[in-house]
Amino acid sequence: MKTVKVVAAVICDSIKDKNKIFAAARGYGEFKGGWEFPGGKIEEGETPQQALKREIKEELDAEVAVYDLIKTIEYDYPTFHLSMDCFWCEVKEGHLTLKEAEAAKWLTVDTLDSVEWLPADLGLIDEIRKAMGSGKEVNHNMKNRMQTVKK
Repeated sequence: MKTVKVVAAVICDSIKDKNKIFAAARGYGEFKGGWEFPGGKIEEGETPQQALKREIKEELDAEVAVYDLIKTIEYDYPTFHLSMDCFWCEVKEGHLTLKEAEAAKWLTVDTLDSVEWLPADLGLIDEIRKAMGSGKEVNHNMKNRMQTVKK
């Protein structure tokens, strides 16, 4: 089975807080309408980070800063094996403008399940949920501690 090596950007509103992440609905091909993280194929001679910057510029007309690798997803579709390096990203310059996707939205930890993710991208949702939820847990714990102190 042929392996396709790609990169995906989990673009967040703030790399520090991660309150919202950007998701797009594919505008073409076999998986048209399925929700995914933007990105694409790594071209020969490119690092995954270079490929991601190029793909986001082509697909969304914006420049992103690429941060940590979240996870590499390995997924078998019926006709090919997908190996997808997924990175945290943040918009550095420009505005996200849809050039290939048919729709897009910013999702919060509470709305992550509101779209129909493509199977490979779905494998990333738990990791994202943990990263987005961790700040809320800290705030919740801090609030509980403060209430304890007040009593």
